[in-house]
Amino acid sequence: MLYLIIKAFHIIFMVSYFAGLFYLVRLFVYYKDTDSFAQEKKIILREQYLFMMRRLWNIIIVPAFVIMTVCGITMLILNPSLLKMHWFHLKLTFLIGLFLYHYWAWKRILQIKILDGNDLEIPNLKLRQFNEIATFLLFLIVITAILKNNVLDFWWQLILGFIVLVLLITITVKLVNKKKK
Repeated sequence: MLYLIIKAFHIIFMVSYFAGLFYLVRLFVYYKDTDSFAQEKKIILREQYLFMMRRLWNIIIVPAFVIMTVCGITMLILNPSLLKMHWFHLKLTFLIGLFLYHYWAWKRILQIKILDGNDLEIPNLKLRQFNEIATFLLFLIVITAILKNNVLDFWWQLILGFIVLVLLITITVKLVNKKKK
């Protein structure tokens, strides 16, 4: 019963964590969108976006990340046989990607603080594409965790489906941006 309660908390805080990541990178996009604004408007909006980023990072993302990770490690301690399962190794690989994405987002927040009102050097389109990485990681992690050993039986179909999904999202983002111009 304890394991299931910890698993429930792990899932709840995973949802909170991903929601925070989704919104954080969207705030990066909004920040970048101010590049062409009049100076006074740009300063006001950028201060507000930076305030929102800090609050989101410190109040939602980091606490959810810590609780999600602690619950995950606790589940491993309670069920060490997970470390012997091949599907779990695949999930750990995707989690490493998630931790790298987390680090990338943290570095962007620090970069924006240091910029002190100057332009963010990443192109807007790249930020919009980076916004989708968390979606892809969520997809891969959840599919792997749900399908478990079955994911290894048809891994190539999943990879092909994932590539198609990435292409569809990329094309959609490009079409939306084209219509905005």
